[in-house]
Amino acid sequence: MTSHHRDTGSDAARESPGYLLWLMSNKWQAQQRSALQPFDLTHVQFVLLACLVYAPGNQSLTQIQLAERAETDPMMTSQVLRKLEARGRVRRMSNAHDRRSVRLAPTAKGIKLVHEAIEAVEAVDQEFFGTLGVDTPKFVTMMRQLVWTGRNTRNNPKQNSL
Repeated sequence: MTSHHRDTGSDAARESPGYLLWLMSNKWQAQQRSALQPFDLTHVQFVLLACLVYAPGNQSLTQIQLAERAETDPMMTSQVLRKLEARGRVRRMSNAHDRRSVRLAPTAKGIKLVHEAIEAVEAVDQEFFGTLGVDTPKFVTMMRQLVWTGRNTRNNPKQNSL
């Protein structure tokens, strides 16, 4: 009987950067979900709302501009914004410069929510990444390198401005 399983050794997964990244991401996301649950926000809702609240100069953004700023898929962004609008956290306004697009603005409720929730999000980051201690800045630099340099720039040439 021929086995289709490649014997890579029992510790191979523990040495795989992709697998470790996946495990780390899942663990971090679970902690963020838990922290944001009291605010009735998913992490992507928080990110989009925060990008809107903290837009440079408090400018309103179009949906496309928000998706670019948050580096999210435009269709998914649209779906999430509908939910945020239905909950009174975001307001859509007609765009005087382009009738095909809408301008977005956080509501007072959305602004208050982001200011409250950001403390929980940052606390998760502090606790989760705090275990790296003095190596945290080096880790952040390495993540930036993987996200924004080399081959990856063909897929997303813009660096996140957050």
